[in-house]
Amino acid sequence: MKFFVSCGKGLEYLLADELQALGCARATATMAGANVEGTLEDAQRAVLWSRLASRVLWPIAEFGCADEHALYAGACAVDWAQHIGPMHSIAIDAHVSGEGITHARYAAQRVKDAIVDVLRQQTGQRPDVDVEAPDVRISLVLRKGRALLSIDLSGGPMHRRGWRKVQGLAPLKETVAAAVLLRGGWPKVYAEGGDLLDPMCGSGTLLIEGALMAADVAPGLRRHGGLPPTRWLGFDVASWQTLCAEARQRAQRGLAILRPCFHGSDLDPHAIRAARENAENAEVREAIGFSTCDIAALPAQANPQGVVVCNPPYDARLQADPALYRALGDGLKLAAPNWRAALLCGDAELARATGLRAKKSYQIFNGAIECSLIAVDPIEPPQREGGEKRALPEGAQMVANRVRKNLDKLARWRQQEQVTCFRAYDADIPEYACAVDVYTTVGGDTWLHVQEYAAPAEIPEATTRKRLNDLLLGVREVFGLPKERVAVKTRSTGKGGSKYGHFDHRGEFLTVEEGSARLQVNLFDYLDTGLFLDHRPLRAQMAREARGKRFLNLFCYTGVASVQAAVQGALETTSVDLSATYLEWLADNLRDNGVGGTRHRIAQADALRWLEADRGQYDVIFCDPPTFSNSKRANDFDVQRDHVRLLRAALARLAAGGVLYFSNNFRRFRLDEAALGDVARIEDISASTIPPDFSRNARIHRAWRITHRS
Repeated sequence: MKFFVSCGKGLEYLLADELQALGCARATATMAGANVEGTLEDAQRAVLWSRLASRVLWPIAEFGCADEHALYAGACAVDWAQHIGPMHSIAIDAHVSGEGITHARYAAQRVKDAIVDVLRQQTGQRPDVDVEAPDVRISLVLRKGRALLSIDLSGGPMHRRGWRKVQGLAPLKETVAAAVLLRGGWPKVYAEGGDLLDPMCGSGTLLIEGALMAADVAPGLRRHGGLPPTRWLGFDVASWQTLCAEARQRAQRGLAILRPCFHGSDLDPHAIRAARENAENAEVREAIGFSTCDIAALPAQANPQGVVVCNPPYDARLQADPALYRALGDGLKLAAPNWRAALLCGDAELARATGLRAKKSYQIFNGAIECSLIAVDPIEPPQREGGEKRALPEGAQMVANRVRKNLDKLARWRQQEQVTCFRAYDADIPEYACAVDVYTTVGGDTWLHVQEYAAPAEIPEATTRKRLNDLLLGVREVFGLPKERVAVKTRSTGKGGSKYGHFDHRGEFLTVEEGSARLQVNLFDYLDTGLFLDHRPLRAQMAREARGKRFLNLFCYTGVASVQAAVQGALETTSVDLSATYLEWLADNLRDNGVGGTRHRIAQADALRWLEADRGQYDVIFCDPPTFSNSKRANDFDVQRDHVRLLRAALARLAAGGVLYFSNNFRRFRLDEAALGDVARIEDISASTIPPDFSRNARIHRAWRITHRS
């Protein structure tokens, strides 16, 4: 069974890993949550044990919904007597997008009307509405003409753990606190004997969450006093009671052996009193030492290993001050130089104000506030010989500044679109002529792919080599990455002119995500990585159009467009390429997404000859040929010379009402519209297919939308 677990933005990958660790068969991160495959018991276990989830939604009905009448009719078709008892109260949480229905409250009202009408007819009684504490909470998601009704198994916000009695001015959600602790590696450090410090602890959220995590206390154990979180008739009460009994035993054992290794301080004595009271309610007061202390006076930590977690002020209410962040960084360097840290800062500028080198940086939301979470390890890196850290060369500093500027500019777009693989730099400074692409894996690890552009012949090789080294220093400084996480493709001079030099043969594939698809990339072994980042918007558009239709991908490379179409529900896909290596890569991608089988055909062949021999019909065709090819296994191909023949052959296979997308990256290419005008309508859509991270290089590719003239 498939169900959905929601979370705050930025926590998706952690949540997917957590759900799989809890026993779910599969969990795939998506926007503000995870799509999960598992049993009802798995879903109930997530309600009890997930530290990151906001809601657990169990689907009961899905239907087409073009307008309010379809919504009411679809909701009326549900046998609500199987879900809601005659004396139960209900509440409906609605989330709508699109054109049909635009008001969430009205959508919720129509679903409520349907439930009331059905139950009145079936039982003679109608349920009451209780928006605060209903017996059964129902979720409605209305998107792209489809309505999904689910039961909210969590019964309420899961960030509420049941121990908080007093909160500060700007409280940190417990789910976000758990993410900070996990990004800081706290569970592993605790197991190895380390301590936890929060020098701005406020009402104690991070420390209490860290103590409960270390003691193996289920976060949902106290939320409803051990009672089932919902009175939904499908809820497995016996299974819930078994899960709770096991959780109580684990909590009892964990609390009994919890080490007193937690240290909290704050300048505000009122905050310390609140933290002590909250810790008492959570039954971890004896493990946490609290004190009133300024960050500049933090004592040196006795334990040689530990984690600093902190949520310094960053919103208007608390008046974020870069000087405060600098003082925090300076204080930590003195108090715990060898520890690691996870700091939830207001933005990238405030994070940099700490003066700490971030090993990784994550964009997450605390409620509606977008924050920058930096992971630092160690807080004070070992000094170089001579006692001082070497400053970046001027060129490296220029590159670092430009990359940071680009990251800030792209941050909101990346968060909104959930983009984890993108171009961060593209020869923005002409002397440092490289493309720098960022790949973040499903596990949250960051890798860089650096590709050097050919330098003008008059530039000495020693100069280009120094500039490349400076660029690498700059980007590694920004991302805090070791050399092993940076793949570099350099130019070298040989017979025939400038070309890329020797590649590694590491056989190391990384799994990344684009949209709802998991994809394998290889940064080291090939010239390209297996994922053309500039085609991201075009792939998404084609995948949407291919739902329930036949999709053909010519010169498919590793077949990412085919995978996207398959994941989005294409009736069938056909992918053609001459390379056995790329087609095997495609097969792995399809298998990783659970969309293999006979409906997704792979053909190893010369694409043009295959197309002219094929007799199939396709609704959406994607054709992205190389500029030229002189493979021994196929006829020579030149995109300028052969594109008319290629497109006519593709149009012959295009079904009535279908669409052909044609793209290439040959900068001097000229589409011969006159030679195609008798059969095709042609629209240049290049501008709409260039994503924001490639806007600095708007000629990275060109694309056309082609349909039958008749």
